[in-house]
Amino acid sequence: MEQLKHECGVALVRLLKPQQYYQQKYGTSSYGLNKLYLMMEKQHNRGQEGAGIACVNMNSPVGTEYMLREKDLGKDAITKIFSRITPEWTEAQLYMGHLRYSTTGKSGLQYVHPFLRRNNWRAKNLCLCGNFNMTNIDEIFDIIVRQGQSPRIYSDSYITLEWMGHRLDREVERCFVEAKEQGLENTNITRYIEEHIQMKNVLQTTMADYDGGYVICGMTGSGEMFAVRDPWAIRPAFYYQDDEVIALASERSVLQTTFDLVCEQVHELPAGQALIIHKNGMSSLEQILTAQQPAPCSFERIYFSRGSDRDIYQERKQLGVQLADTILKAIDYDTDHSVFSFIPNTAEVAFYGMVEGLRGRGLTIRCEKVAWKDIKLRTFITEASSRNDLASHVYDITFGSLQPYEDNLVIIDDSVVRGTTLSESIFKILDRLHPKKIVMVSSAPQIRYPDYYGIDMARLEEFCAFRAAIALLKERGLTYIIQETYNACLAEIRKPKQEQRNCVLAIYEPLSVEDINRQMALMLRPSGMQAPVEFVFQTLDGLHAACPNHPGDWYFSGNYPSISPAIILLQEATTSLTRLLSIFL
Repeated sequence: MEQLKHECGVALVRLLKPQQYYQQKYGTSSYGLNKLYLMMEKQHNRGQEGAGIACVNMNSPVGTEYMLREKDLGKDAITKIFSRITPEWTEAQLYMGHLRYSTTGKSGLQYVHPFLRRNNWRAKNLCLCGNFNMTNIDEIFDIIVRQGQSPRIYSDSYITLEWMGHRLDREVERCFVEAKEQGLENTNITRYIEEHIQMKNVLQTTMADYDGGYVICGMTGSGEMFAVRDPWAIRPAFYYQDDEVIALASERSVLQTTFDLVCEQVHELPAGQALIIHKNGMSSLEQILTAQQPAPCSFERIYFSRGSDRDIYQERKQLGVQLADTILKAIDYDTDHSVFSFIPNTAEVAFYGMVEGLRGRGLTIRCEKVAWKDIKLRTFITEASSRNDLASHVYDITFGSLQPYEDNLVIIDDSVVRGTTLSESIFKILDRLHPKKIVMVSSAPQIRYPDYYGIDMARLEEFCAFRAAIALLKERGLTYIIQETYNACLAEIRKPKQEQRNCVLAIYEPLSVEDINRQMALMLRPSGMQAPVEFVFQTLDGLHAACPNHPGDWYFSGNYPSISPAIILLQEATTSLTRLLSIFL
């Protein structure tokens, strides 16, 4: 319901046969481009702020362009960049695509991937894109500066490009020295470098100091290609290989659709490993970083990834199934006078699971589509009251879909983050149906902590769960807990980073989930609304039962798998708690 932004989607295609092979078999010289286009369109859900593509033609003669790139902004960026494709693109063997959502608040064409680092040596040209957010970029920046570099742009994407480019230069020079020692000269040295360069060396020396969730993809002008995944496997990556092509994407179902595959033909890139494809087309999996305790992001399963994936579909259904008992309690087991629905469309699969769970108990359930997403109304009106009025009309309701003042209305969503859309729009609209009661169901647990690994979530003080907890502490005379948490955060920040822990947990400790649910209902229920509101949230245990292979739950639990996010949280918490204490004390 509240549009969250995922950091990005990636797509790689490496052709393993000569171009005439694809022309003869598939009747097109654009086989690789067509596959890249499909993979990007099927991942449009992962980025609508911009898109970019790049290719490498290893057969380009000297003096001609061998590394091409196109980028554009906006929801229709994919269409625009592919409309500008020239015949030179069809002669390439390596293709790379990227879809972008901003995770840093920075926008503009200069921030759209892929990024390109140029050099007259083919092997030193580097093109980079990724689905990532580096949580310790300040440390990486300091390392680079100490070595004498002067980055022109302060962003994790640009700094990663320059740092990896620097390590690529060193690898080329290593091969150059070997070639000279063997008595090679001129272009023979170049051929030796391109045949012996080891991207594993580049990646190991680049990624050793990074902290974050990432899948970083790249290719060099000489024909090396790679994708490396973070050691906690936070961000997703899947690949497929046969004798014609190697392809990698952020989602398994994208590869299945693009290449007509079954699930078992697609493989997940393991934690800390890189898929490296050499200039000669040979590929290998290389352990770049030591794999850590697995923490694949559970929010990928709940919300961001395409629901057409076999496992994700079943997991989202199970999230709905598990809520049946709590929902029945919320409506006082009166299914005869209850209507069940969902909003928005991303919650549809969880809705099917909820209905399945209820019907599995032998109950007759009435299901209706009570809300319709209309248009995205433009905020050209600057007056606040007018903007709020427009926001309240984003959805239309199905009039007559329930009996006024008699039927409960149960609405399932995939998550509740800030709660502003509920308060300013959804509840007002649904109240026009005059339900006896509205039960707002979330297939995810209460979101209590920011992500920092790349999903553009609210800051700590914006979460409705956090605001509800603070309000309850004040109401119950427990504001000393806020002061103690603030002091604890300051103390933690002074410790070595390896010893710092998440002190914000203390804010929630005296409160039950039900306490916060009730407070959220009071806070988010708009004035003038007639129907009472009750919240039902997924439990942490329920989340892990439904998504057993994706234990990353830091949004809900505050248990970050790596060090840097907890440090960022402490810094953010001190700012928020300082403001709150100035109000309360």
